[in-house]
Amino acid sequence: MDTPLILIDDKHIPLYRIVWVADVPHFCGEEDCMHEGDYEVRLDVDDSVWTNRAGRDEVIQSLNRWCGDPRGEDGEF
Repeated sequence: MDTPLILIDDKHIPLYRIVWVADVPHFCGEEDCMHEGDYEVRLDVDDSVWTNRAGRDEVIQSLNRWCGDPRGEDGEF
């Protein structure tokens, strides 16, 4: 891995700030919601950034490269 940063939207985020990544898109039903259908990437200190499915997959791949895949070589947890 060249860098511990990932570009989400227009922000360079350090991977160590990521707490969790949503597996399903956001849906709240509010008419004025700006993140309907986006995936939340939760950061430390009650902060979040939002991305599309491709961006979410890239975040997960980057975390796996940085931290190692938790499934191990046999694909099991």
